Amino acid sequence: MSTTSGTHPVERKRGSGVKHVYDTLRDEIMSLTLPPGSPIDEIQIAERLAMSRTPIREALARLSGEGLVTVLANRSTVVSSIDLANLNAFFDALTLMYRVTSRLAAEHHGPEDLLAIRARQAEFARAVAARDALAMIASNREFHASIADAGRNPYFSLLTCRVLDEGRRLLRLYYRSFDDRLPDEYVVEHDEIIAAIEARDVTTADRLASGHADQIVRQIQSFVAGDRRQAVPL
Repeated sequence: MSTTSGTHPVERKRGSGVKHVYDTLRDEIMSLTLPPGSPIDEIQIAERLAMSRTPIREALARLSGEGLVTVLANRSTVVSSIDLANLNAFFDALTLMYRVTSRLAAEHHGPEDLLAIRARQAEFARAVAARDALAMIASNREFHASIADAGRNPYFSLLTCRVLDEGRRLLRLYYRSFDDRLPDEYVVEHDEIIAAIEARDVTTADRLASGHADQIVRQIQSFVAGDRRQAVPL
């Protein structure tokens, strides 16, 4: 496939155009550069990315399948809203997945699992140091997914990834609430969970995972609520 950028043709491997559009739009949606409700204009995207509309439509279909964009009745496309009405249900699911997967990992992990978990934690720590929010979101997902895999229950692994994927934009709000300067103590929380898993201390792994989820929930709730009332003297 070839497209043009100005007067210079741009050669792309078959299928790479769809991936390029998908990656670009997904990052913009995840970073909230394209906020919920924003219209997706295929013509503008085609001009901006110097591509035909066919790969754009394929990329939008993929994003729609992931719940990140919504096709309206008039066939226009917008960035999907964040379902604030079901926040509590999401928080319950997140907390449960963190707890049950950490418990199972403490029971069933092998040496190779610890290597994978630590590698993902190292990636997360680098992302935090770089204040790279998208990398933090991605590496945090892989960290918790690797814990779920260590629990040897594929159903919980799938559910954990689904919950984390659906909460990616909420996690963006979480990091934004810290101006992308995540406190070191929250990186250390991951290390403490790893230590409990390595020690096969199921009770401590559960407690730490629960506490880790709780602070994320509180921070997001506080940021979303955004109490901006001013004190009025009476």
